[in-house]
Amino acid sequence: MQRIMLKSKIHRATVTHCELHYEGSCAIDENLLEAANIIENEQIEVWNINNGERFSTYAIRAERGSGIISLNGSAARRAQLGDLVIIATFGLFDDTDVRAGNVKPSLIFVDHNNHIKDSREHIPLQTASPR
Repeated sequence: MQRIMLKSKIHRATVTHCELHYEGSCAIDENLLEAANIIENEQIEVWNINNGERFSTYAIRAERGSGIISLNGSAARRAQLGDLVIIATFGLFDDTDVRAGNVKPSLIFVDHNNHIKDSREHIPLQTASPR
C-alpha cells in the first residue's frame, strides 16, 4: 500500500506580492524552496490563514534571499499583501517506509520577512488545553 504524506511545509509565510497579470503560479524565494525540498513547477497547496482560502498551484523560483512569496494569476485573487499562508506539498510513499519512520517532512518556519528562523522534521503532539 502507498500513502499520501506531508513532504514539505513553509509555515506562516507573508505574502509579499499579488501579481494578477503574471503567469499563474506562486513565486517562492529560492532559499525557502531548497530548505523545504520543493522544486520548480512542483504542485503546491496554499492555505491562507487570514481568510481560510485553500488552493493548488505550482512553485516557481523567486530571487534568492529576497523573501518573496508572490501569488500570481488567479491565485492573486485569493490573498492580499501581508496575509499569512502555509505552503505545503505531499508525496506518495510506501506504507512500509512510513511505518518504519523513514518518511520525514521538511518543515520550515519563517519570520515576518520570510527568512528561515527554524526547521524540523516533525509536528509536536497536540494536547488538550486546560479549561
